[in-house]
Amino acid sequence: MSDLASLVTDRYGSPPAPGAFGDLVANHTLTTLLAHKSVRQFVLGQALPAGTLDVLVAAAQSAPTSSNLQTWSVVAVQDPGRKARLATLCGDQAFVRNAPLFLLFVADLHRLEKVAEATGQPPGAALAYTETFLIASLDAAFAAQNVIVAAEALGLGGCYVGAARNHPREVAELLGLPPRAVGLFGMALGVPDLTATDDTPAAAVKPRLPAAEVLHHERWDDNDQAQHFEAYDKVLGVFNASQQRADQPAWTARVTTRVATEAEMHGRHELRQILNERNFELK
Repeated sequence: MSDLASLVTDRYGSPPAPGAFGDLVANHTLTTLLAHKSVRQFVLGQALPAGTLDVLVAAAQSAPTSSNLQTWSVVAVQDPGRKARLATLCGDQAFVRNAPLFLLFVADLHRLEKVAEATGQPPGAALAYTETFLIASLDAAFAAQNVIVAAEALGLGGCYVGAARNHPREVAELLGLPPRAVGLFGMALGVPDLTATDDTPAAAVKPRLPAAEVLHHERWDDNDQAQHFEAYDKVLGVFNASQQRADQPAWTARVTTRVATEAEMHGRHELRQILNERNFELK
C-alpha cells in the first residue's frame, strides 16, 4: 500500500480502490493535510519555539482574502490568567488552559470603518450587510486553516474551539474587541503530548464521512445517503472503541441530538442579537 493510500485509509476508515490515485504520491503537504487530527493534550509547561507565532501569522496572512479586504484579525493569548478566564468562557475546557497559545479569530469590519475614517469618508454602506459579515467570517476561516496546517508542519498540534461563541459578549469584553469586531472561534496550540494511557489514548486521525457523500459529480445526487450514514456509523464506532469511547452514540444519533434543541447550542442561539449589539446589522 502506498503512503498516500495508507493516509486515505486512515482518513476514511477503509482502503481506497486499487490504483485509485494513479501515479500520485504523498508529499509533505499532502501528508500534513491528510494526517490532521485534533490535539487536546499538550506537554505541560513547554513553550512554543521562538518565532512560532510570527510564522503562524505570516501563514495566516498568506491565505486568500476576498477582494484583498483582509477583514479578519486574531488575538493571541498567552497570559495564564487570561487564558484561564477564556477557558471558563469557552466551555470550561482544560486544554484551553493548558495550551501555551490560544488564538481568537475575529471577524473584523472595524478595520474597514477606520480606513474610511482615515480617508475622510463615511463608513461604507456595505458594512451593514450580511454579505460583508460573511466575507469576514470566511476570511477568518481561511486564515485559521493555514495556521493549523502550518502549526502541524512545525510539529505542533492544536484544536479549534467553537465554544468561543458560547459567551461572545464576555469574550469581547475580556479581550477589548471594538464595535464591528466579534470572536468567531478559537484555536488552542501547543506541543502534542504523545503519551498514551489506557484511559487517554494518543490523538488519532478521526475517520470522515465517505467521499461519495460529500462529492457530487455534475449534479446533486443523494440517492445513497442512507447507505453512507449506515457505513459511517460503523466506521466511527470502530474508531471510538479504539479511543476508549465505545459508549459514544452513533454519529447519526449524536448529530440528531446536537441540532434537536436550543439548549444544545449552549447560548449560541443568541448570536444574531449579539452581532446586532456589536454593530453588525446583517441586512
